[in-house]
Amino acid sequence: MRIDVVGMIATRLASESLAPEGPVVDVAFTRAFARAHEEAGFDRVLIGAYSDGPDGVVVAADVLAHTERLGVLLAHRPGFVTPTVFARQLATLDRFGGGRVSLHVVTGGSDVDLARDGDALDHDARYRRTDEYLTLLRRVWTEEGPIDHAGEHYRVAGARSQVRPLQRPHPPISFGGSSDAAIEVAARHADVYALWGEPLADAAAHVQRVLAAAARHGRRPRISMSFRPILADTEEAAWARARAILESVQERGRTAEPKPQAVGSARLLAAAARGDVVDERLYTAIAAATGAYGNTTALVGTPEQVAASLLRYVDVGVSAFVIRGFDPLRDAIAYGELVRLVRAARS
Repeated sequence: MRIDVVGMIATRLASESLAPEGPVVDVAFTRAFARAHEEAGFDRVLIGAYSDGPDGVVVAADVLAHTERLGVLLAHRPGFVTPTVFARQLATLDRFGGGRVSLHVVTGGSDVDLARDGDALDHDARYRRTDEYLTLLRRVWTEEGPIDHAGEHYRVAGARSQVRPLQRPHPPISFGGSSDAAIEVAARHADVYALWGEPLADAAAHVQRVLAAAARHGRRPRISMSFRPILADTEEAAWARARAILESVQERGRTAEPKPQAVGSARLLAAAARGDVVDERLYTAIAAATGAYGNTTALVGTPEQVAASLLRYVDVGVSAFVIRGFDPLRDAIAYGELVRLVRAARS
């Protein structure tokens, strides 16, 4: 089984435990961050989508221009750009990037965050829009046109595109979301279904649920899981570092909503309620401290120990990992050994 390892870059140094440094767009830092991932052996890097952050398409274009092999996984929120326009944007990016572009669809789990960009749809309506968006997006990429479409959220007449993605039939589509509505959309469209890091038994059950839903549509997506590895030369040192990161997170505090809306966040908080450590080295305390607003569960130990933990998830159907650190640039460099160990074990 092929195992993909994906990192995540930002345009300045920051994390839940580190105060932001430098300008919002630090060009030199972003390029160094991307090259560090390429040198560490990552397959691609995730570029996030935020209501107050830099434009991901522009960041992706710069990363592709300043690396040779590294791919980009571009997070994108449907609803703010029409699918016909975005189809041309991503196809053009894939052409200039030499076929190194993948798409990560984020429908959105926070009404507050989405309202900042003027999105007032409720949860289920957002997923219906995403379903329609991806249907039309894939048609523009794969059909000669002209395309007519009249749906709940989009109406186009005679749509066509002269530019097609270099990857055929289209760049891989990754999809996140743990609600019933999200899983049904993923079942129809996702090439890769993405989960945040959960206890092994929970992950195994969730993977089977997703695969069963996809099978009803004659599909079988790959499964991705996200963790925040905390590594050190010894297990004792790794746990000491994990506790220090938790203290920094607690000292910084939060100003976000008091309770997350995303079902994935609720799943992480439920895991954290079982204890700070689950399955020997899955550290949930940071997820609890941050309200699990994102990928905040850690695997703690030496590179060999964490690699062994990751491979247990491979045994239940996971074939891609998104890993990023709380000291993002230094951790990306350090993860090179972890990437090598995971790949060597499955070669």
